[in-house]
Amino acid sequence: MPPLLLIAAITSAASFAPLAIHLSPLLVAAPSCTGTFARARFTGVVALLAAAAVLLVDRHDGLLHSPLLPIHIGAVLIVSAFVIASRALHDRDLRELAQVRAVSEAAQRVLLRPIPRELGPLIVASMYRAAAAHALVGGDLYAAARTGHSTRILIGDVRGKGLPAIDDASAVLGAFRESAQQYRTLPELAASLERSVRRHLSELPRIAPDSSERFITALLIELPDDEDIARVVSCGHPPPLLRRGSRFTLLPVTRPAPPLGLAADTPRAFCLETVAFGPGDTLLLYTDGLAEARDSAGDFFSVLDRAETWTWDCPSRLVQHISVDVDRHAGKNLQDDLALVAVHHPRQPDRSDQAPS
Repeated sequence: MPPLLLIAAITSAASFAPLAIHLSPLLVAAPSCTGTFARARFTGVVALLAAAAVLLVDRHDGLLHSPLLPIHIGAVLIVSAFVIASRALHDRDLRELAQVRAVSEAAQRVLLRPIPRELGPLIVASMYRAAAAHALVGGDLYAAARTGHSTRILIGDVRGKGLPAIDDASAVLGAFRESAQQYRTLPELAASLERSVRRHLSELPRIAPDSSERFITALLIELPDDEDIARVVSCGHPPPLLRRGSRFTLLPVTRPAPPLGLAADTPRAFCLETVAFGPGDTLLLYTDGLAEARDSAGDFFSVLDRAETWTWDCPSRLVQHISVDVDRHAGKNLQDDLALVAVHHPRQPDRSDQAPS
């Protein structure tokens, strides 16, 4: 350990130095530097060893009965006491921070539950990267639910980013989990989400003056087990990317509804689009944190152009590949939250060779 080596080096050097040169005051450096990286208990042990080394050095220098000896030892012990006290406070703060972080991570995982790897016949993988440091969730959201013989998936993006947007995201997620199995069609589900968002926003004016400017882009997808189709309702959200064979296309959303919070609250306000989605196909749902990631020159990340370089047959590898690719483009400096959901329709029911997410 460096502090012990420092004590040994000073003690050894003192044995060769002239008696008129007293090196024992230098031993105060050992407990001082120990407190920067070691816990309080170990710092106390180093302080005692340094005090003992002071006694040895001063004895060698002929100061055993000199008034300088208690001054030298006292200086080491006083400085060590301050260092140990500071380290003890720091250790206490670290323990409290660890507890707060554990509670925060548990709460965030409850808010943004992981999507199961298998939903009916589908293989699914998801990934979330929050823009706020040390956060697991932010203003982006996703959720999935089984409804009889179909799978419904929600992905959305709250206006804003990071921790301030979590409140709106939690409102949408709670509404989806409550309503996903209650409504027969996606437009009815979208209208229910709109009503829930309006109720949520109506409760905010007293505490959030900008509540009238808040909204959530969202995309709802329904994938029936017995049909090779995907039903889509878009509320101002970026269209998902479909890979079929060697072709990559953005799903055509001809009549997107306004974002949640700005739309009408009746089913007829939400246009239902239907596209083919069969065995071997893969859907990639994403938020604008992907498409709007910029490199050092300010160029956006081109989802369609980069799609050919990704691994598509395994959803877990797909989202990992995209994450690495966007880091390479943006230099690991994402300015917005990023959510990804990949859905693969396997050609065969055997999925044992798929990698875990």
